[in-house]
Amino acid sequence: MANSKKFILPVIAMVFVVMLCSCGSTKKIVYFQGVDTLNLDQSAGLFDARIMPKDQLSIYVVTSDPEASKQFNMQANMSSTMMTNTGGGRGSLQTFLVDNDGCINFPTLGFIHVQGLTKRELEKKLLGMIKPYLAEDEHPIVTVRMTSFYVTMIGETGSRLIPVENERMTIIEALASAGDLTMYGRRDNILLIREDATGKKSVHRLNISQGDILNSPYFYLQQNDVIYVEPNKTSIHRQAIANNTLWISVLSSITSLISMYFIFKKL
Repeated sequence: MANSKKFILPVIAMVFVVMLCSCGSTKKIVYFQGVDTLNLDQSAGLFDARIMPKDQLSIYVVTSDPEASKQFNMQANMSSTMMTNTGGGRGSLQTFLVDNDGCINFPTLGFIHVQGLTKRELEKKLLGMIKPYLAEDEHPIVTVRMTSFYVTMIGETGSRLIPVENERMTIIEALASAGDLTMYGRRDNILLIREDATGKKSVHRLNISQGDILNSPYFYLQQNDVIYVEPNKTSIHRQAIANNTLWISVLSSITSLISMYFIFKKL
C-alpha cells in the first residue's frame, strides 16, 4: 500500500504540471482576451486610406456628353468607336503614379498635389477644378480608386502579397487572408513594418491575443505595410531538431561509407 502511494503521488503531480502547461499554452493561442471588459469608444469611426507617393490612382470623369469628358480621361490605344461605346473608354483608362512630391500630372489640369487626401477628398477637389471647363448644365462625376494597395505577409502565415480591393484592411483581415497563423506563430509579438509618406520606416509590435488590439492605432493597415509573424520557441526547437537530425543522418552515411571502404580495402 505504501509503495502504491509512492507511485500515485508523482503521477498526480505530473498530471497537475501538464494541466498548468496546457492552460499557459492556451492563453498564448486564444485571440482577444479581455475584450468583454474593454472600452471600445476610442475605436469608433470609419477608416479611410490616405494617398501616398508611389501610389497608383485610377481616375475617371463622367459627363452627360462623352465628348466633354474626353479631355480629362486618358485612354490607352482605343478607337473613337470603342470610346463612344464604352462611354469615354473607361475600361482602358491609364493610372496615375503619385510622384515623390505627392503630385499627379492630370490631363488639362496639370500637376495636382494629392498626397494626404482620401479618395473622397480628391474626388471633391478634382470636381471643383473640372467644373470651370464644362458647360453650366453639366454635372460631372469623378471616381477615384487606389489600384496599388498591397500588404505583405511573411513568417508563420506563409509568404504572400495581399491586394486590398476596398482600400481598407485590418491586421485581423490580413491574417485571415493569409490563412491565419499556424500553431507555431507568436500571437503576442507580431511585427509591423511601416513606411510613411516621406520614406521613413518604423516598426511596431502588435499583440492580437489581447482584446485591446481593437483600440490600437495600427489595427488598420496602410498600403505597403509588411507583417512578420515570428515563430514561437516550439517552432524554433522543432527546426533545430530537424537540422540536427539531418546532420546526424549525413554523418552516419559518411561513417558507413568510410567503414565500407576499409572493409573492402582489407579484402
